[in-house]
Amino acid sequence: MKLQFLGATDSVTGSKYVLDTGRSRIMIDCGLFQGFKALRLRNWDALPVDPASLDAVVLTHAHIDHSGYLPLLVRNGFQGRVFCTMGTAQLCGILLPDSAALAEEDATYANRKGFSRHHPALPLYTSADATRALRRLEPVHYATLCPVTPDVDVEFHRAGHIIGSAIVTLHVAGRRIVFSGDLGRQQDVVMRAPEAVRQADWLLVESTYGDRLHPTEDPLDALGEIVTRTIGRRGSVVIPAFAVGRTQSLLYCLYRLRELGRLPDIPIYLNSPLAIDATRIFELHPEELRIDRAACGAACAIATPVQSIEQSIWLNRDRTPKIILAGSGMATGGRVVHHLESFGPDPRNTILLSGFQAAGTRGAILADGGRTIRLHGKDVGVRADVAQIQNLSAHADAGELMTWLKQVDIAPRCTFIVHGEPRASDAMRQHVERELGWRVTMPEYRQSYTLE
Repeated sequence: MKLQFLGATDSVTGSKYVLDTGRSRIMIDCGLFQGFKALRLRNWDALPVDPASLDAVVLTHAHIDHSGYLPLLVRNGFQGRVFCTMGTAQLCGILLPDSAALAEEDATYANRKGFSRHHPALPLYTSADATRALRRLEPVHYATLCPVTPDVDVEFHRAGHIIGSAIVTLHVAGRRIVFSGDLGRQQDVVMRAPEAVRQADWLLVESTYGDRLHPTEDPLDALGEIVTRTIGRRGSVVIPAFAVGRTQSLLYCLYRLRELGRLPDIPIYLNSPLAIDATRIFELHPEELRIDRAACGAACAIATPVQSIEQSIWLNRDRTPKIILAGSGMATGGRVVHHLESFGPDPRNTILLSGFQAAGTRGAILADGGRTIRLHGKDVGVRADVAQIQNLSAHADAGELMTWLKQVDIAPRCTFIVHGEPRASDAMRQHVERELGWRVTMPEYRQSYTLE
């Protein structure tokens, strides 16, 4: 039995693992690479595994770095089923078409403006590819053993990261291979804590924040102070926000601030059709939330939804104080890019980063103090204040990762550290070795390991 790592090694994107049991071949997660160009170019490379040879795909959750390669996999010959939770299936139903549409729009825009090196610029995949991929989805209930192939069963447990996120256990010949996916927080603003997994013969654990602890400050205090300071100078707050997960947490925080009388009376706009749809799905799964239905409904209704391009353009022209939430969360694309171009040069405004910014993204450049970002083929100076809220992360920090790992009853035969930048992954390796005494491996890209 072999496990090959085709992504999420030395980076937090491109999650893809292939398990070959000798009788069947299964891909666990099917994500796109994001961030540095060298990583993004991997999306165009041929897989070392023929997609047609895969019997099934299993998804931990719907974020594009875990699901976004599916349309390409199907286009290139995959004909099996894609197993996931209901929440993941619903979110993929909006995320994959959006990913395809963005790729098509970017290619069209590049061709019209002539700033691409490719003539013509082509999308990685199309909306038709995304539609075909969605037909492969097979929703499975949490805590239910489901056959994936004749020799492999899958079991999902709640990971607390986003709606539908799961810790995946593959049962093969009496052995358990556990994939943590992206683990949520022990005390998240809106999501329940990750469920414990007691048994694992082999374990893959994420390490996004393996080298640090999240700040302990109340996110309400941080958000309220930033908004108040910005409005005091007659500016606007632009928040690049992930459509799934982060947007809903921010809406809840804004709702709580308004309930407490700590939010200035200014308009709030949700300028992301994707986030609007994701918020509707968020409301369908109260069993995964730690907040009640009433608070969830009120939070989801606090912002004015912006659907049309014309409304989005109007927001850029309107200079009255406001809060704008727009995708994407790392400013790699979407409507927020146009808002950064419009609001970024004005020192009265604030660009508020509310989550992890992968190396090589515009968000990471801003977080590191960069004052020039590349937008639509030109350099744009940023004079707006750049602020960050660190403790709204939907990822467990080093301490929370160790809390989850310590719930495993018996040491796995091997623990693979994945889904982290090199420093974070190595720090996680040291935590596991020193505190638990487990055998640990940091896999390399495209490397295969025999599970004996």
